[in-house]
Parts: sequence; C-alpha cells; structure tokens
Amino acid sequence: MDFLLDNPEIEKIYQEIVKMIIPLKNGIVADSMSARGINYKVNLGASTLSLHDLSKKYQKNHLLALKLWNKGWRETMILAAMLEEPHLASPDQLDYWVKSFENIEISEQMALHLLVHIDNVYDKAKDWALGKKQIVKYTGILLMGRLALVDKEASDEDFESFFEVLPPLSKDASLQFVLKRTLIQVGKRNRNLNEITLMHLKHLLTIDNPVTQEMVKEVVDELTSPYIQDYLPD
Repeated sequence: MDFLLDNPEIEKIYQEIVKMIIPLKNGIVADSMSARGINYKVNLGASTLSLHDLSKKYQKNHLLALKLWNKGWRETMILAAMLEEPHLASPDQLDYWVKSFENIEISEQMALHLLVHIDNVYDKAKDWALGKKQIVKYTGILLMGRLALVDKEASDEDFESFFEVLPPLSKDASLQFVLKRTLIQVGKRNRNLNEITLMHLKHLLTIDNPVTQEMVKEVVDELTSPYIQDYLPD
C-alpha cells in the first residue's frame, strides 16, 4: 500500500467526522447485529442512511478514507468506502481492505459504494472469487452481481470469464445465496448473457454434488421463467 504524508486539514476533518459519528449511536441496533453474527471490533449501530447523509457533507479524499478505514470502527469503515476516491485506490490497498472484511455487511457496503466504481475491477472480482478466505470469495461473487446490475457500459465479455470460476464455488453451501443472486443478475442483463449463463449452468449439472445440483436448478428455473424471458433486453 502507498504511504501518504499526513495533512493537518485532513486530520481536522477526520477528527470532526469521528465526533459526528458518536451521536448516531444505537445500542439496540448494535446488539441486534451482534446477535445475528454481524460482528465488528467496534460497532455503534449507526444506520447506513445516517452515515450516507454524513458522507455527503464532505468531499471524497483518499487520505481521509485511509484514516477512517484504519480507525477500525464499523461506521468509519463504511464511511471510508463512501469517501474514497476510486481512481486513487490501489490494487494492493483494495486487496488489503477486502482481506480485512469481518462480515458480509462491510463486504456489501464496500461493493455498493466503492468497488463498482473501480476501473478494470472485473479481473479483481474473479481473483477474489478464487480467494482462500470465505469473505473474500463472497466479495468477488457479490461484486460481479453488483456490476451486472449497475455497470451499463460493460460488455458481455466482461462477465464471461466469471463462469470459469463457477465449478468449485458451486459446491460451497455457504456461498449459495450470493452465488444464486449473482448468476440471476448476470443472466437477466440481456438475452445473450441469459443464454450464456444457462449454457454454463447446464454444464454444472454434470457435477455430482447435491449443493451444486440444487443451486443450478433454482437459477435455471428463475432465468427461464416467463417474467424474465419476456422482458430480456436484446
């Protein structure tokens, strides 16, 4: 990761943001998240809507985002995703952040607010999907689905390489929900990708694994349903 010289003005803004987070504390929400297995070193329970509103008061800044991430609170890490400058986030930084994720909430917030805006992130998504840690795999799969939903400029080829990593992922029961969601998003993008997705899913049916078989059948049923087929863009 790159190391930046500190900046007194950015430090002042950082301290100001941290102070503004404190009143957003909601212990009931934090306890509820913990009970559902969503754990952080520090979680004040602030709503993501309130954090988004707070982020709008400040300009995106790379150094500020690094400071917020390094604070290690749930709220500061989410704000780091919202306030990072995508073109300044290096590949090493992104790898470090993704490998540091503690749960799927921070993965989803990072994908939503930052990762989809990174240039040439498709290869990264595939690399993460092949990662060793489950949360890294989850992030790569999730990101590909988010890109299928929001990146209107992407070509079909940008998504095709993702199918290469499907066989081992399809066998992992802990990844089935996010994998199904992503495959449906890719297959709904247009008619060509729908056909390509179905072709690869039929190949996965040859894998003698009950987890794979169940996941594939559910996605095929969804992608071949009339309410998707009738509205697919060409």
